[in-house]
Amino acid sequence: MKRWYLYLIIVVPLGLAILLYIIVRLTSPVNFADMWSRNNQARNTQSAAGKLPGADAVPKEVLVLRKAHQLRALTERENGTKIQDLPNGIYGFAMCSVDSLSAKRGNTSALEIHKHDDGIVYYVGYASDEDIGKYLALQKNFHIVSYPQPWERASSLFEIPVEFVSKCEARSFKDGYFFDLFVTTIPLMPS
Repeated sequence: MKRWYLYLIIVVPLGLAILLYIIVRLTSPVNFADMWSRNNQARNTQSAAGKLPGADAVPKEVLVLRKAHQLRALTERENGTKIQDLPNGIYGFAMCSVDSLSAKRGNTSALEIHKHDDGIVYYVGYASDEDIGKYLALQKNFHIVSYPQPWERASSLFEIPVEFVSKCEARSFKDGYFFDLFVTTIPLMPS
């Protein structure tokens, strides 16, 4: 009989503690395990890896460019849709291959992609004035190093049609990527 009381004294409080833990875990908006963890800061830092500083902030000149071309954001429903199946007048984000667009830049620091009303698709990014000068001079066989956000010497916003870029390479840089856009020739537009 003494063993029965011993089990009752140990099992009932333990069962109540487990039941209380489950109730708190399911109903509480606070994750107590993360709150008590010493590694919480390290996890938060790691989850932000792959982002450039201020990657979520949209620079003013990008907002002006979007407004000038009357572009709307890609909707969540359109997320991942092939570029040719998307309507004109939208913007989204992609890495080098612009097969499909994402509604959010995400933590890959992807380039912004604009699809104007005329159906032409553009890479939009920041580059140095020297690289942009090569593009504006209709130079052949040159590289434009583009960043998703302004960066030191690459502080000028530009857009270039995707069809002008013969090769695009995404390269790791700090906590994100920069993009090496190789242009062999720029077709002359009929006037």
